[in-house]
Amino acid sequence: MVTYMEELSVTEAENLKKTISKLFRQTCILQMRYDPVTLAPRDNLDYEMCVRHKGFIEDYLAVLGCELVHDPQEHIFRLVGEGVETEKINLTTTMIILLVKMIYRDKILGEGLHATVTMLEEIREYGKNTNLLNRKLTQAEWREALYLMSKHQMIELPGAVRDVEDRTPIYLYSTINLYVSATDINALIEEYKGGGPENETIEEIIFPDAD
Repeated sequence: MVTYMEELSVTEAENLKKTISKLFRQTCILQMRYDPVTLAPRDNLDYEMCVRHKGFIEDYLAVLGCELVHDPQEHIFRLVGEGVETEKINLTTTMIILLVKMIYRDKILGEGLHATVTMLEEIREYGKNTNLLNRKLTQAEWREALYLMSKHQMIELPGAVRDVEDRTPIYLYSTINLYVSATDINALIEEYKGGGPENETIEEIIFPDAD
């Protein structure tokens, strides 16, 4: 592995290190990212690095008990395996992720949008209609949920999490499907409808095992 890195240019080796680091930090690498302001698509260098150095990355991750999975249909690389740290999610954030998944599903099926956008105002409306959010959330709760979804490449924000307002556009990536499956969505709605213990944590949503 050391020899492989030494044969790369300095720039290529640095980019490869950064890509592997991002895999552990966000678990997903998308081929296309959207400019958070214009929503114009742009190539993702990290995806190109995964393509160019797939064999090396797979060997490196195998030593750490992880696996690099490629979904050619969704154009996503993702990290799975026992070596991937499981992130605990509180119940409120779990319900927000579920609502965002519902919004993504409805927009794709109903409008076929390429750039699927929502906003806090719409998420609240979905929460009210499903009774998943039956109280006013604090700014800290919204920020925690937005930060986690942004970190794991479910959404794209036009700026810092702290600057998101009711009508700030929030771009939804198809990776939301990795965290809440369509077959589970109705069951989860019934399970979490009306809330629950505020300190309850959900671990199985992040991260799904490879199929």
